[in-house]
Amino acid sequence: FGCCQTASIKNLVQSKIHDHRVPFKEPNVPANKLNDTTEEPQEVKEHLQDVAVGNIMERIKMAEKKEKQSNDADRASCKWKSETNEKLDEKKEAAMLEPGNQLIPAPLSHIPLKSLLDIETKLVYIDEEEISFEFAEAAVPAGHRSAHRGCATAATSTPSVPRVDKQLRVALQDASARYRQKNYAVAAAQFATALELCSKGAATGKPFDSSPEDISSIASFIETKLVTCYLKLGKPDLALNHSHRSIFLNPAYFRNHLRQAAVFRCLERYSEAARSAMIADYMYWLTGGTEQHISKLIKLYWQAMIEEAITREESFSVMYTPFVTKVKVDKTDKMKETFAKKHPDYVEHIYTDPHGLHILPQTTEWSSPPPQQYLLTLGFRNKHIGKILEKLSSRKLPIFSDRKAPFSPITKEEARRHWETVGKKIVPVMDFIRSTKLTDNFCACSYVIEKLHYASILGRLQRVTEQSQVINQAMAELASIPYLQDISQQDAELLQSLMADAMDTLEGRRSDKERVWNKIEKIGIIEDFLYQVEDSYLKNKRLRAARREKTKMKRLQNTQQH
Repeated sequence: FGCCQTASIKNLVQSKIHDHRVPFKEPNVPANKLNDTTEEPQEVKEHLQDVAVGNIMERIKMAEKKEKQSNDADRASCKWKSETNEKLDEKKEAAMLEPGNQLIPAPLSHIPLKSLLDIETKLVYIDEEEISFEFAEAAVPAGHRSAHRGCATAATSTPSVPRVDKQLRVALQDASARYRQKNYAVAAAQFATALELCSKGAATGKPFDSSPEDISSIASFIETKLVTCYLKLGKPDLALNHSHRSIFLNPAYFRNHLRQAAVFRCLERYSEAARSAMIADYMYWLTGGTEQHISKLIKLYWQAMIEEAITREESFSVMYTPFVTKVKVDKTDKMKETFAKKHPDYVEHIYTDPHGLHILPQTTEWSSPPPQQYLLTLGFRNKHIGKILEKLSSRKLPIFSDRKAPFSPITKEEARRHWETVGKKIVPVMDFIRSTKLTDNFCACSYVIEKLHYASILGRLQRVTEQSQVINQAMAELASIPYLQDISQQDAELLQSLMADAMDTLEGRRSDKERVWNKIEKIGIIEDFLYQVEDSYLKNKRLRAARREKTKMKRLQNTQQH
């Protein structure tokens, strides 16, 4: 599946980008790693409770109308009030960062494996027999929600359900019967046969009247069935690509993201599982989900995955600090001091993630804008790893290449060395950082570009299976982006180009043109080189000026002595 459906998928991708634009093993590490959240002062809680819940766009329009009607005195009064509120917020955050106030830890409680399995039984392995289940919950255009998560309700519409091809329906019913009999191996084989039929055009009863969305919904349904079969067989490695493809085909359906999370959990990739659960919870709200117990179960799963990621990680530790206003340099220094006291074994390099706001499942309520926001501070045992990560986070273009010459191909030895430093040590940290961050800041596709660079390294090392998994994961992320945040026309074009290149790579098609992410890598390397030259020039200029000043002073002293 994939080669035969490329044209349909490309049409589907274009329609989704233009039509769906979202408004916006038991651990044996020290227990104190779980005390990673500084407690939120009562003042901050009261401040956040006072934030009005409603449509932010409407509030902006009202504010603009009032501003036009106001006179100079009103403007001055508003400015004074704004400055006063800002000072109050700064005082709150200063109090939050005082050593005597915020060091009351709020540890994540350990969630036992049995609870996780219960959640998966209720949310992941639910027996969905009909194709139509996807239309009821995933058909709400993303643009019907407010960009700032201020709208509490969504307009809903239920399109006509496609009539599944008779031959395909028989195959699916037979496969489902085997699944209910717990004969998962036979069920997986029959679902694979159904997927093959679908790829050959036997998806709907009227193929020439079918939309790409109809075909993708049916194919996504089959992919999810294959995920659950392989999970039941204890083969999450075989389920992984199917979980990615189910999301690519139907990114708005929250259970697809949950199934991906379950696969990652079984593979012990807890940071990625946490991110999948976070997106599942957001998608559930976005598409009009109203059952609180489902959202609570998803959040519990998300919290458990973060806990596992923290407790099992040995190279770094983390601390989340709640805040209201932008934190300045002096407050960042206080955060580092606090972190050093809480995690003395991880102080070789400490830095606070400068990009984006983090959210935690315990305090996230998507319908109440905005959720409580946190700054993430990371500390490392290895200074070198911390410095590399900080350098990467300071780049505007998302690359992590060691290439010195932008127009020369990377050698196999360079790829192997890069895998040892980036693939094994840096990528896991970056995955963790994103487990509590829904959107990217500089570029909507930055995380995907990083993954595709990573896939290029794997391809160079001839690790074909892993490369395929990473590219499929990147495509699932690309399909989800328009649902998670507003994207500009430039981002939409980049997203389409990345998808086209990723599909070509998966299908083994070569092109005279270079892949988009390689071009971005070259631009980033050239930009880095120019910055280095500029820094070197300015540094030498300052040194020359200092030497001239020193020589001038010596001459003046000699003149005065004579």
